[in-house]
Amino acid sequence: MMTRRITQLLIGLAMYGISLAMFIRAGLGLDPWDVFHQGVSQKTGFSIGIVVIAVSFLVLLLWIPLRQMPGIGTLANAVLVGLFADLGLWLIPAFSHLGGQIALLAGAVILNGIASACYIGARLGPGARDGLMTGLVRRTGWSVRLVRTGIEVVVLAVGWLLGGSVGVGTVVYALAIGPIVQILLPRFIVPERPATTAPTGETQPTLAA
Repeated sequence: MMTRRITQLLIGLAMYGISLAMFIRAGLGLDPWDVFHQGVSQKTGFSIGIVVIAVSFLVLLLWIPLRQMPGIGTLANAVLVGLFADLGLWLIPAFSHLGGQIALLAGAVILNGIASACYIGARLGPGARDGLMTGLVRRTGWSVRLVRTGIEVVVLAVGWLLGGSVGVGTVVYALAIGPIVQILLPRFIVPERPATTAPTGETQPTLAA
């Protein structure tokens, strides 16, 4: 079971990084966090993959006062998404024709949804950004919608001011990614290991009252 979970996690993170590269090559706008990553990349000169990794570990520092504990998947997410994003940018050419850009954007949204369902379904720990959201929800008592919207508005605004790409792709991602993940996630959730039961004819020991 653990082999499947780790394999699914790694495949999901690889696809997630490639989908980020596809969004960038489509040139029609990115999701809020990647608008921020791209803006920082343009200002610093570092590749977007390096920025994704650096921001992931900086966000993990914010987990400390929130008393969040990272899992294997959290650490793998922090490193692998950025590495595969840079690999994808090396492999995938930019598209200047609108038809190609739209097709690449559609493929990026679908692949990102599949990737998200894969790594979430592996149940090996949330990504740094999702963990920040859930930690704030737990500590503040605010709703998930309020906290997530607040975080994404801030990073989107800062990323746009830094020169990150905001466009129709940003809107498409916001509208489509939730439903896609909701549909796919049940197919990718790795079930809990069934509880061990006593062999037939034996009884489990009971505790005295």
